[in-house]
Amino acid sequence: MKNNFKPKRLIKRFKQRKVHNLFRNACSVFVLVQILLPQTACGKPKVSTVDNPEVKEKITITIHPDDEKQTIHSFGASDCWAAKFVGKWADIQKKNHIADLLFSLDTLSDGSPKGIGLSLWRFNIGSGSYEQGAASNITDEWRREECFLNEDGSYNWQKQQGQQWFLQAAKQRGVKYTLGFSLTPPVFMAQNGKAYNSSGTTKLNIQNGKLEAYADFMVQVIKHFGFDFLSPINEPQWTWGRVDGASQEGTQAENTEITSLVKLLSPKLAGTNAKVVIGEAGQWDFLYGRNTDGRGDQINQFFSPYSSNYIGNLPNVASIISSHSYFTTCPDNNMINVRNLVAAQVERVKPGLETWQTEFGILGNICDQYSGSPRNTGINYGIYVAKVLHHDLTIANVTSWQWWLAMSPYNYSDALVYINAPSGQIDIPGSKNDGMVSDSKQLWAFGNFARFVRPGMKRVAVSVSGISTPEEAAGRLMVSAYKDPAAKQVVFVIINPQSIQKTVQLAGISGNLKAYITDNTRNLKKSVVKAENITLSPRSVVTLIGSY
Repeated sequence: MKNNFKPKRLIKRFKQRKVHNLFRNACSVFVLVQILLPQTACGKPKVSTVDNPEVKEKITITIHPDDEKQTIHSFGASDCWAAKFVGKWADIQKKNHIADLLFSLDTLSDGSPKGIGLSLWRFNIGSGSYEQGAASNITDEWRREECFLNEDGSYNWQKQQGQQWFLQAAKQRGVKYTLGFSLTPPVFMAQNGKAYNSSGTTKLNIQNGKLEAYADFMVQVIKHFGFDFLSPINEPQWTWGRVDGASQEGTQAENTEITSLVKLLSPKLAGTNAKVVIGEAGQWDFLYGRNTDGRGDQINQFFSPYSSNYIGNLPNVASIISSHSYFTTCPDNNMINVRNLVAAQVERVKPGLETWQTEFGILGNICDQYSGSPRNTGINYGIYVAKVLHHDLTIANVTSWQWWLAMSPYNYSDALVYINAPSGQIDIPGSKNDGMVSDSKQLWAFGNFARFVRPGMKRVAVSVSGISTPEEAAGRLMVSAYKDPAAKQVVFVIINPQSIQKTVQLAGISGNLKAYITDNTRNLKKSVVKAENITLSPRSVVTLIGSY
């Protein structure tokens, strides 16, 4: 937030009694909120803390451990699309390095994390575009997927081997939950014989009479791999193809079709621990509105007992609605307003309904501040990711937050781990069988949450001196806190979005805390700090762990 305070103008008008009184009152406010400005005194001009990086703020953060919010379920990412090739690389050391970055809970010799410790892994259940090759009309082979089901009804569990390697790597490193998601029916069940929907309608791309076969297919995959969750439909509001082709697998679908599919899935999952999770809306506002074509208002449509599409009482269907955070992240007041509306709709329709954010990456032009292309892995993009996470957790009250591409060879900013060709250059075909692995600030800033805010923790309220609204926090300092009641531990995640160093103190917490900082030069670097004097470097994300 730009500080428009103008010392010369104040000096010029200082003799005016009315202005002098106003200025004196303003000084009192600064004292009350504990903003300490070195070498200044009340009644004298102040130096802007925004424009002068030498000025340091001291801010008090107060935890309210008895004011409990949602219980955290998980943090995750998906194996689209690179896992199919990377998982089959001959170099096991490189594959393990990627798996460690994503899943590991181990630490390095200095105590810093080895990876971000994801607690949920999303497995893309392919639809058969890969077997079709160029005839799939999906030009990029990285975006085609194999299908376990053959047209004759037999299953080939040797397919999707690269993805299966990462699935096992996730389990070996202690990832708690797995989720299988389908983007579109198998190509031989599709209306157009393709893994994308070129109908130009809002309908699911499936032949008449094949809906139950589609349900059977997904259930068999869930049972074979023992997935905890099944997401059967993805972003049904978007148009997923043209007559001449598509960029990836996907299909439109109306709420009534989703309801019919879920009603078929529910009894077929009997005897398993798996649950259906629905939604995966293209953006948040489809959960509370935008139902002109039968594909919106999904909280009410699926979870109101008065809706003809009600599925909230079905067995093996989770009391969860999911959405994606794309296109609703700027400006700040819009990001906050949209998420407030989601939370309010949940309270109106079904209090206690969990909300998941199940796909996000840096996509397109974002208010002329961030862009998907070209690839950017610097701290500005890490701060942006942390900011979206913060608002989804503290305003929309999500219990799970999931990233889109865990790994990618593309010249784009929507991945956590990047794959270049062995030459070190961005070369998509050249990365198919081997490559160089690099991280990103998107990865590590996500890790400030995922690595330390573990399943079962409860978010609790915090207050920050001098900040009274979410809009102020978004521009100055974002803080969230999570407690582990059994261990009596609390985790703070603090985001400093400004280019100035700040100092904070914690009220209600004493002694030393472990600190893990991500900034321009550090990636979850561990240190020990005192509760009464914690330094936040410019443009940083810091996780603090202490006792309460």
